[in-house]
Amino acid sequence: MSDTTNSGPMLAADGTPLKTSLARALRRQKLRALMLIAPLLAFVVLTFVVPIGSMLFRSVENQIVSGTLPETVEALDSWDGQDGTLPDETVFQALFFDIFRAAEAKEHTKLGSRLNYERTGLSSMFRTTGRGVDDIGEVFQDWLEDADPAFKDGITWYEMLSGTGGEDVIEARRALWANMVGEGFAGDIGFTLSGEMAALLPQTAAAYSDWAIYTAIADEDVVSEEDPWEAVYAALALDLARADTVSALASYTGAGAGPLANAIAALPSLPQIDFRAAFIEENDGWGDTENWQTIKIYSPDYTTGYFLNAIDMEKGLEGVNARPESQQLYIKLFIRTMIMSLIITGSCILLGYPVAWLLANLPVRSANVLMILVLLPFWTSLLVRTSAWKVLLQQQGVINEILVWLGFVDDANRLILMNNSTGTIIAMTHILLPFMILPLYSVMKTIPPSYLRAAKSLGATNWTAFWRVYFPQSVPGIGAGSILVFILAIGYYITPEIVGGTDGVFISNRIAYHISSSLNWGLAAALGSILLALVLALYWLYDRIVGIDNVKLGG
Repeated sequence: MSDTTNSGPMLAADGTPLKTSLARALRRQKLRALMLIAPLLAFVVLTFVVPIGSMLFRSVENQIVSGTLPETVEALDSWDGQDGTLPDETVFQALFFDIFRAAEAKEHTKLGSRLNYERTGLSSMFRTTGRGVDDIGEVFQDWLEDADPAFKDGITWYEMLSGTGGEDVIEARRALWANMVGEGFAGDIGFTLSGEMAALLPQTAAAYSDWAIYTAIADEDVVSEEDPWEAVYAALALDLARADTVSALASYTGAGAGPLANAIAALPSLPQIDFRAAFIEENDGWGDTENWQTIKIYSPDYTTGYFLNAIDMEKGLEGVNARPESQQLYIKLFIRTMIMSLIITGSCILLGYPVAWLLANLPVRSANVLMILVLLPFWTSLLVRTSAWKVLLQQQGVINEILVWLGFVDDANRLILMNNSTGTIIAMTHILLPFMILPLYSVMKTIPPSYLRAAKSLGATNWTAFWRVYFPQSVPGIGAGSILVFILAIGYYITPEIVGGTDGVFISNRIAYHISSSLNWGLAAALGSILLALVLALYWLYDRIVGIDNVKLGG
């Protein structure tokens, strides 16, 4: 028989190379498998990945400061702030226009609330300033209207600033509004800015554009029919106060030339407003350098401040410092949460192990009755169960009454089991006990009774047979139950809130407080992120020590 060789590639039935055909078939299989799990994958992304991503973003996002005070933040770049001196007049002028704009949009209070998380008193400072900022501009309005009554009429301003060539200024101011309010300011505003006037009167052009955009988009009014804000008058006065502007306007003959000439002629009577003094008069907090330091520190779009607050630290111009001892709270809460969760887990193991053993070894009829009792709490509202413990544990409650009746405690020395860590541990152990019993039962049910009989037949005592033969086989159930109970425990907040008082609350209660009451979502997100990281770290540690493969729910 002669040998034959084929130097070419092996072919499939359709004539394509076998390797290519197999690769194509494998891709099809992977695609079909991916399509089958696509709904589950989409569900996981929407319910798990996206919320966690959003939480992580909120924990570092800080665009409200730069979005609300953009010109002030820019002016603060050159201010050191460490020598104890206040920012210069340029910063206060920028603050005037930023605050005026924010007050019209009702955004200054939001900024105050955000900064108040870092320094108490800033919320009221921004709120009071927002109410009185227009008074600063009225001084310039009165001066301009005295110089030429035409400035009282909105059409004068409209005709003077209208034209072409200033589209870039309009779009820049439109973007500024969108960043501050958080929504688009697209659409026709019924006004186009003159490029010539934007060059001659830059502050006036910016302030009038701000007013025109907000008037047309937010208020839905006609720009040419409305009088501008007091800030526009202040901007024109500041423009006219510059010698180069006056010199450039000398040859201007366009719309509004007459009123502008009259305003220039009245410059000797121009009010000399000290913006710094005006703001301090509105609220003396503007004269505190620490308030300005807080604004500067939290002016970047992204910050580590929330995470630092979550570990009782704070940012300063010179770096990171520990908060005063009287303000340190969160580290203590994290430690308390972990310790009490471990105690609750241990209590569930001690109480749940014998119950699970009975379930696995009792006759079927008796085991079914006991299983109903174990599952009964799941059919009762969590709030009802927690409230029941509040009745049972109080000093005039059932437990203390029985102890007094039995003579174990004196009537004057009743046990304090409520509004402390003891009440939280008792109530949560009862609530989470089924989550320990069920995994233990499912594992114990798979342990053959013959193993114990064999051990005893070889001379082992009941204790030795249990400890050397039975218990090691039940450890996977202990691991599964412990993970369930511990993870559920650290996230509980209803039960600690009701029975824990001051000493028995968890970090989750503080997270809930910041979400629902203080509305400090950034700090809540940072606390939640740290808690998630701690859980993952403990999970990793458990896997390294015990091995997650050894955790079983039965079978």
